[in-house]
Amino acid sequence: MRRSLIQAAANEEENEINITPMLDVVFIMLIFFIVTATFVKEAGIEVNRPDAPTATVQERANILIAINDANQIWIDRRQVDPRAVRANIERLRAENPEGSVVIQADRRAYTETLVTVMDAAREAGVFNVAIAAQND
Repeated sequence: MRRSLIQAAANEEENEINITPMLDVVFIMLIFFIVTATFVKEAGIEVNRPDAPTATVQERANILIAINDANQIWIDRRQVDPRAVRANIERLRAENPEGSVVIQADRRAYTETLVTVMDAAREAGVFNVAIAAQND
């Protein structure tokens, strides 16, 4: 009788499915996807960009700056004073030295504001500056 109880307990252990290795694999896959995911950065406001039939897609735009129709400058979802644009670009450039600047200027924004932002980017050491446009 005692022998049959031991065999029954051993048979129950053999019949159970051990999910620990599966959980390990799922956890490792989750970490892999989190580490390799690219996150879309936005400037913080919706901009009505001008049309340009020759516009091309820029793959690695890490520093996005938006200028709305009221000539307000937005970086990382917050409004920035024109005198602080350079400091913000330098901070973002320190986080990613290979980053480029993409300026999303509204079609009614003043050229003066656009040039001010471009100059601030160049003074911050970023020479890869692009202006976003709609590609029809």
